[in-house]
Amino acid sequence: MNPAPESGEPPLLAVRDLSLTLATGRRATPLLTGVSFDLAAGEPLGIVGASGAGKSLLARALLGLAPSGARVTGSALLSGRQLIGAGRRTHQDLWGRRMAFVPQDALAVLNPVYTVGDQLAAAIRSVRGLGRREAQRVAVAALDRVGIADARRRARSYPHEFSGGMRQRAVIAMALVNEPRLVVADEPTTALDPTVQRHVLTLLDTLREATGAALLLISHDLPVVAERASRMLVLDRGRVAEHGPTEEVLTTPRAATTRRLVAATRPRPRP
Repeated sequence: MNPAPESGEPPLLAVRDLSLTLATGRRATPLLTGVSFDLAAGEPLGIVGASGAGKSLLARALLGLAPSGARVTGSALLSGRQLIGAGRRTHQDLWGRRMAFVPQDALAVLNPVYTVGDQLAAAIRSVRGLGRREAQRVAVAALDRVGIADARRRARSYPHEFSGGMRQRAVIAMALVNEPRLVVADEPTTALDPTVQRHVLTLLDTLREATGAALLLISHDLPVVAERASRMLVLDRGRVAEHGPTEEVLTTPRAATTRRLVAATRPRPRP
């Protein structure tokens, strides 16, 4: 199975034989095994699979957020820099500048005791070194860009004063404000109603194209990935079951797990 898209350019992200085992007592349980793929600059790649397939673990392994007791092996090069085994300082240097994270739960990122604007401004200052006033101006512009009305006033609001959809927009603003090369979005709209979900995904797509960021879109929702990703990687029990152009994977699935996912999304005939 070829892990790379057809392109003459070197990949932005090159993952080879990534494995993760979790130690519980004296037992080591393999949760990811030999995962390999490439992601080109500006490309949207979908990672799909049933619950427990290892999608979120893969994201966290790449981001340096693997659970306690996990052992991660293999290689993941982001613009030539090794992510696997890198220390906290390396990941801190890469966050915001080179990669960013959009989680399922915005409150996992947003601190309840600081205003949304202050948190955005802090993210901006940590990367760009701007003064406080200029960082606040950029933060307000970022909130406006993601469609938050009256952004100057709302920047002074706390996360609990935002709706779920607004919080997710704020997290997207925070992820993209420093124009990272890679955005990892882990089930970014699962908790939202379908209308808000579509708006947020369209926003993420638009901003990705505007900034030129590559997107790793992780979801259990096949139609969501089918609409947004040019290629798709299917995980099954921690292994790559299938990988290829999205249309090809959906129309002529080779792996049994892919066929089950595709069948589950088709409308059932009425009795």
